[in-house]
Amino acid sequence: MASILQFLVYGLQLGSVYALLALGYTMVYGIVGMINTAHGDFLMIGALSTFFIAKAFESINADGTYPMLIVGLIILISMMFTGGIAVTVEAIAYRPLRYKPRMIALITAVGVSMFLENFPRALPFIGPNPRPFPTLFINRTFNVLGASITSTQLIMIVLSAVTMIALDRFVAKTKIGGQMRAVSMDKDAANLMGINVNKVISITFFIGGALAAVSGICYASAYPQVEVYMGSWLGNMSFVAAVLGGIGDIRGAMLGGFILGIAQIFATAINSTFGYAVGFIILIIILLVKPAGIMGTLTIEKV
Repeated sequence: MASILQFLVYGLQLGSVYALLALGYTMVYGIVGMINTAHGDFLMIGALSTFFIAKAFESINADGTYPMLIVGLIILISMMFTGGIAVTVEAIAYRPLRYKPRMIALITAVGVSMFLENFPRALPFIGPNPRPFPTLFINRTFNVLGASITSTQLIMIVLSAVTMIALDRFVAKTKIGGQMRAVSMDKDAANLMGINVNKVISITFFIGGALAAVSGICYASAYPQVEVYMGSWLGNMSFVAAVLGGIGDIRGAMLGGFILGIAQIFATAINSTFGYAVGFIILIIILLVKPAGIMGTLTIEKV
């Protein structure tokens, strides 16, 4: 029982990372209709930017920890910076291709991903070598029914859950959220109704980038190392999570992330190499059994 609970905690920890990152995939697909394969690299940018921002506040880190107010400020700055990078990428690389065939946008996204992964390696203050991630949260261990749960894990899971619920309410209840839903249904009709489509899409990319930054901070806090390729594998798994839950559906992305995270942890407990394969096995099964995902619905496109 204790082992199962322990694996479940690890699964929720990993699943929260996948879910936050999957939200960016599903929002962009739902509103723009493209698969942004570069989205996983926003996680890397968020983690790296947090590393450098934390170093800027190192002078007040006398006892090895940061005050919670400073931690919140570090996370906020990283979210703003990563969101800004996402908006810039959309404006430069994706917006000119919005009405081009989807394959062109997909190829461009692959190119953007390669650029975001390799350009930082050429910068002397970043480079290719992994860096230790700073300790942002005070780490205490609690024993619950024989399982060890750390304060960092609790913070990660709670922070992810609160962020995802806030996003769901934002899209459902706010004026901007209503505009996002309108653009996802029909961009041309939304434009005729006076909605600034470019602004809505930019906000979507900003939110996706900001969530990716939170995802990167959570992952690097649990596995304290950052490097330029860290977003590649995590991005692939989060895309699987988005498809599993139903790409284009926010709640589906949350559900898919947690299911995939828990499945990977339990699969790794059985066999360490099987954990890497289980995500793609789940992807194949869901595409065969329910192509729209758990919470998605199939739609017919008119041609």
